[in-house]
Formats: sequence, C-alpha cells, structure tokens
Amino acid sequence: MASGNGARGGYDYLLLLPTALLAGIGLVMVYSASSNLALLRLGDPYYFLKRQAVFCLLGFAVLIAAKNLPLQFLRRAGVVYGLLIASWLGLVLLCVPGVGHRVGGACRWLSVAGFSVQPSEVAKLALAFYMAYSLSRKGTEIRSFTRGLLPRLLVAGAFVALILVQPDLGTSVIILAWMMILLFVGGARLWHLLGLAALAVPGIVYLIFHASYRLKRLMTFLDPWQDPEGAGFQIIHSILAFGTGGWLGAGPGNGKQKLFYLPEPHTDFIMPIAGEEFGFVGVTVIVCLFVVLLMRGIKVALGCRDNFNTYLALALISLMGLQVVINLAVVLSLLPTKGLTLPLMSYGGSSLVFTLAAVGLLLNISSHD
Repeated sequence: MASGNGARGGYDYLLLLPTALLAGIGLVMVYSASSNLALLRLGDPYYFLKRQAVFCLLGFAVLIAAKNLPLQFLRRAGVVYGLLIASWLGLVLLCVPGVGHRVGGACRWLSVAGFSVQPSEVAKLALAFYMAYSLSRKGTEIRSFTRGLLPRLLVAGAFVALILVQPDLGTSVIILAWMMILLFVGGARLWHLLGLAALAVPGIVYLIFHASYRLKRLMTFLDPWQDPEGAGFQIIHSILAFGTGGWLGAGPGNGKQKLFYLPEPHTDFIMPIAGEEFGFVGVTVIVCLFVVLLMRGIKVALGCRDNFNTYLALALISLMGLQVVINLAVVLSLLPTKGLTLPLMSYGGSSLVFTLAAVGLLLNISSHD
C-alpha cells in the first residue's frame, strides 16, 4: 500500500504529523509539570526538559534510521533472534546484584553513559519482531496448541518471568494481553486463548494478594477516599486536576496540582496536568491525535501485501494503543495505578526513543507496501 499522503518511499504524514505534534506537546507538558520539582530537588527548573529534549532528538534520529532500514534485512532470522536474545540478556542483567539501577523499590533500569535504559522497552520491540517473523512463517500451524501456540507462549513467558522479578506486574500483564491479541490475529483458536487467560487469573490474583503494595493499589482503586492522605492521594489529585481544568483549562504553566500535590506529575500522570492547563478541549485534541496515529497504523497494517509487514505493523500499533488506553484509564481512575507512561508525552528516555523507533518502522512499512 503506497501511502496516499506522500510519494512511494516518502513519509506518511498521517503517521508522522501526529507523532511530531504529540512529542512537541509532551515537551511542553514535561517542562510545565516538572519545573518546580526540578528546581526544588536539583536547582535547575529545566533539568527534565533538557533531558527529554535530548531523548526526543535521539528518538527522531532513530525514527529516520528505522524508516530507511531495508525491510528484507529486518526479517532475517539472525536479526530477529539476535535482537530477541540480546533483549532477554538485558533483562537478565537486572537480576545481577549491583548492576541494575533501583528506583522506588523496583530494579528496571540499566545505567549507560549517564543515562538510564529500560530493558523492558527493548524487549517489547524484540517480541514484536519475533511474533511478526514466527507468525508469518507458521501459517495455519498456529491453530495447533503444541506446535503453534505453546512455543510462542514459552518465549513470551521467558521475558515475563524476568519482568516480574523486577518487580513489574503491570508491564507483565500488558505484554501477556498483547501476546494474546497477536496470537488471535495470527489465527490461534479462541478457546485456547480463553483457556490460557482463565489459567492466568489465579496467578495474577496470588501476586496481587501476596504483595502489600499491590493490594493497597487495588483497594485504593475501589475506594480512593478510604485513605485520601495516603494511598488515595495521587489518584484523587489526578481527578481534581481534570475537574478543575474545565473547558479551556487554566492556561499553560498555570496548573496547581503539579505544585507538589500530584506526585511525579511529569511521568505516568502527565495527562492530568494537560487536563488542568488545557481543559477538556486540549485533552480532546491530544486524544484525537492519538486516534489518528493509531487508526493510520492499523490501516497501514491491513494494507500490507506481505505477512511479515502486516504482523509487525499490527504488533507495534496494538502495543502503542494498549499503552495509551491503559494510561488514560489509570489517570481517570478506571484502572488501578500501574506506573505505565503515556507514549510520546511522558518523561522517560527509553519509552520515547523506542516509541519513535516503532513509528519509524511503521513509516518504513507504509512507504513500501
């Protein structure tokens, strides 16, 4: 499918423009949400903005590189399995004492040249390539549980197990749900997938009830006002931020919840700050940009003539869509808090760079099919 928005081999502007606008809005919101916090903690109100700007420039350089990589090279078994093994080893390194960087009780980052890299973000990209490669080669064999479904679940399980050790139950559940979507699209039997989902529920319940902080998150989700000064503090102030924004918001930089009410507002709770400062209209514009990006990504996937490209595009855009929907549901108190960033907008180098890499791959596929 040669894009109708540019010449064959050029850039698909219905993918590129929403991405650029969301990343730009993200820079504005990162500065607005973090400036007071950065001034208090680090003596520099521009600290997080400068780092995010570096990540953004790096991310767009990666986007351009991914856009121009030869697709035939990307589908080689050596490339796919090399990336898979390298990303798995990155997760293994987090289990080595003294190697991983621990924040808030979770060891999810590796320090590289003064920057923190999150191996789980690399793992998502590796799993997208692996699923695209394996599903495009196996065909109807995926309908067999032992020959089609089980091997892919074992590979995904090897990653999820290491992510659970960090610990990061939220990302683990998201990856499993994402795998189920891809396997269903790939032709797996629905009753196989429903059976596996049913088997996973007791394990998830066990993990929640045997970790006090997870149980507290669940209880807070059910009734945040039960502990408004403690566990419910963050989600209550998230709701207050949206509520006080009104139709047009308080204006850029004029939000109050970022003034040490809403904890870490520049990360996974950046959307409430946008809601307070830009109001319902601003939030609607942001959501519409995400909708355009996601719908265009789906259209690119469905228009491919090549199975590998179809599965890769669907893997990349469905993961992005899952993350957007879950983040918005969390900040609106429709799901328990998970610490999941909002793609392209939240502060975080790994998330931003690998999201832009995914968009670059989508642009690549769009320009060739």
